[in-house]
Amino acid sequence: MKISLIIPAYREEARIGKSLGIISDYFKTQEYEWEIIVVDDGSGDDTVGICKEFEGVKVLEQEKNKGKGAAVRRGMLEAKGDFRVFSDADLSTPIYEIEKLISSFKEGFDVCIGSRALVSEMIKEHQPWYRESMGKFFNTLVQVLVFKGIEDTQCGFKGFSGEVAENIFSRTKIDGFAFDVEVLFLAGTLNYKIKEIAVEWFNDERSTVNPITDSAKMFLEILRVRRLH
Repeated sequence: MKISLIIPAYREEARIGKSLGIISDYFKTQEYEWEIIVVDDGSGDDTVGICKEFEGVKVLEQEKNKGKGAAVRRGMLEAKGDFRVFSDADLSTPIYEIEKLISSFKEGFDVCIGSRALVSEMIKEHQPWYRESMGKFFNTLVQVLVFKGIEDTQCGFKGFSGEVAENIFSRTKIDGFAFDVEVLFLAGTLNYKIKEIAVEWFNDERSTVNPITDSAKMFLEILRVRRLH
């Protein structure tokens, strides 16, 4: 079995090196095959240069900043793994939690997603109250406007079988942060087996997500999901 880890990155020169070191050291202790793919989303800083210093890390470069959804899509479609996981560059969900996703994949699930909502004690470092409140409100909107049944659609730690990844991501059209909603909507309409899994999560205060402007963009994007599909 081969595992692909896809990391979308935008202006991550300050932390991508540390994250890649942790990931590489972890994978080297595992028995399965693996690959690490960083998709640089037109950063313009030294993100690409730092990534290229790591042996075994494949770097894909977007010509310009297109959005997290576009970066994850490219990584998923160019990956070769039997099971393909994307993770945020800050490792808010520790890399060792990938074993929970792999176990669920081996049980026969097609889509295995990390969740911060199932067990509150798994959140080891919380976001500021206003970010948590906005996240909960966003998920309520998803439940009302798009689909029900997923407690946390936005955790940046999701895995897909290779075949399912290619089928879903070849259909996606949303390039921004709400791409998770589109992906899960497609997974549901295609009748794939989805499992939501409680994972540890640590807030990184250096988040690049703007709670006002990006939330507004995400709201407009989720309104597009049903219309697009």
